[in-house]
Amino acid sequence: MDAAGLSNNDSSVLSALFDPESSLSSTVQVDNSLPQGSDSAKIQGLQERERDALRLLNHETPAACDIKSAISDLTSIIEDDQSYASAWNNRAQARRMLIKDENLPTMPDAVAQIFQDITQAISLATPKQLHGSISHLDARVLASAHTHRGYLLLFASKSEDNRNMLSALPGLKPLSLADLEQAASRELGIGGRYGNETARQLAVKTNPYAKLCGSIVREALTKEISDYYHPQITIAR
Repeated sequence: MDAAGLSNNDSSVLSALFDPESSLSSTVQVDNSLPQGSDSAKIQGLQERERDALRLLNHETPAACDIKSAISDLTSIIEDDQSYASAWNNRAQARRMLIKDENLPTMPDAVAQIFQDITQAISLATPKQLHGSISHLDARVLASAHTHRGYLLLFASKSEDNRNMLSALPGLKPLSLADLEQAASRELGIGGRYGNETARQLAVKTNPYAKLCGSIVREALTKEISDYYHPQITIAR
């Protein structure tokens, strides 16, 4: 792959997916005493707006019009404060709610928007120091975002047809199915270490033995993971 042809965003995504030096240790130190931002009053205001935006989505089958309204409200929050990671993460989740899994390969531009939101959320919430402590809110954002990205990568790795969903992402489009599966396993592992128990279980199922599975076993595994994972908004508390 020609690294010179990648955008800064593409390069950072690839580095995060495949650079072993950026891996987490087995545990993440979540410090509930840490502030959620430098301006606590501002963060509280953003959280209240976010709760209002997501209220109608916090049930099993939200209407498409409510999802679109939430996306619009989350976009307004992002425009007011682009450093608020939770809004980026929840906008990615809301965008996923509009697309059935079987339609993902036919909607690469929408998939690219989801990946961009996830990547931004992860970039904003990840601690600057590799072994630094992290706030409860940032840990929740990272658990959700890494799990979401892991699921999408795993779904893309299921077949060449599914891989078409990444055609609008130059940094991911050239990756083989095996590379995508490897990246998915790593993302799920990170999601688990940030506290998502489902991601922790799925990471065990996908790494390292899934690479040795035949197509029938792999399809069954992906179906099982699809049953596990659904887009989930993370309402700030």
